[in-house]
Amino acid sequence: MANETYQRPLVKHLIERMNETRHFIQMLVGPRQTGKSTAIRQALETIQIPVHEVSASIDASSRDWLRTQWNQARNLVSEATPSALLVIDEVQIIDQWSAVVKELWDEDSKTGIDLRVVLSGSSSLLLQKGLREGLTGRFEVLRSTHWSLSECSAAFGYDLNDFLYFGGYPGGAPLRRNKKRWLDYMTDAVINPSISRDVVALEEVRKPVLMDRLFNLGAASSGQELSYRKIMGQLHDAGNTTTLARYLDLLNDAGLLCGLTKFDKKLIREKSSSPRLMVYDTSLMVASYGRYRSYLLSDSERRGHLEESAVGAYLLARSKEDHFDVNWWREGDKEVDFVLSSGDDVVAVEVKSGRVKSLKGMTAFLAENPKAKTLVVGSPETPLEAFLRGEVPLF
Repeated sequence: MANETYQRPLVKHLIERMNETRHFIQMLVGPRQTGKSTAIRQALETIQIPVHEVSASIDASSRDWLRTQWNQARNLVSEATPSALLVIDEVQIIDQWSAVVKELWDEDSKTGIDLRVVLSGSSSLLLQKGLREGLTGRFEVLRSTHWSLSECSAAFGYDLNDFLYFGGYPGGAPLRRNKKRWLDYMTDAVINPSISRDVVALEEVRKPVLMDRLFNLGAASSGQELSYRKIMGQLHDAGNTTTLARYLDLLNDAGLLCGLTKFDKKLIREKSSSPRLMVYDTSLMVASYGRYRSYLLSDSERRGHLEESAVGAYLLARSKEDHFDVNWWREGDKEVDFVLSSGDDVVAVEVKSGRVKSLKGMTAFLAENPKAKTLVVGSPETPLEAFLRGEVPLF
């Protein structure tokens, strides 16, 4: 799937956790097709302690199967080898997996067995649900986000235009010379499974067709503000705003699409009636754009939304690692593309893209938030490419 010779920084973190004395279960979570299995395989090549590595399947998804694998890993621990590692991929397939893991982990805690455990899966939604259901205080999360520009450049030789169009899914990189094959990959390996197997399989989604249409409309409109009322007007059988807001939350949990809410330091706002839609990777926008896809890079208006979406996707990925909030701001006709906040620290981010844009929104925002820091991405001081490569401090 990924370039097997390139190692993401994630691999180093995995190696460090695998070599630590047993403290927490390590949960590797992230959207489909972001290279989780490859990262684990690369990390295991350096591990010196005994390892039992398995992948759950539909044919072996019972709780008894999980107990059997755990006991096999326990048997690797002896006086000669006092530590061992258990790695289970696709753990979400196992029915009530979190309850069984809790039981077995607590048994090892009581008996003092140094069995280290790494769990991962292709459905971040199902993993998150399992974590919430009983493993509190027993795990740490390692996140496999979409690949960054610097990673795609190092692994695949991407330039900025490659990255804006093909995004950060490593499996699509070998197909970029054939855009039809690449689009089929995005549809069949990323988008459809993420919606049909993860979102619809996990939650009660009464209108799966609506979920699919909402994703396609939202992804194609990434970087733009759309009221729920306007969305309802463009989608057949859209139901009510509550349904749309819930479906958008599910797409967010799946790492596909989110609706950024407006920043207000004084109030905890309810769900905004006009979210600013944002994809988690620009390739999702490209794949959903339809017959005008070929104009995304050359048309200044469309490229502007694509560049804003690239910045938004980068900020969303960073926010999960560095624990800050990403919002946007608008008062009247004045707006700021992104507002980052962490405690009392606030950063206003404007993307100076191919579209002609005024910075009057930044001026108005600073009048209300005089202590805020500002970043104008795309300016000589903060070039877009340098920003997307992670070379610009955010706070």
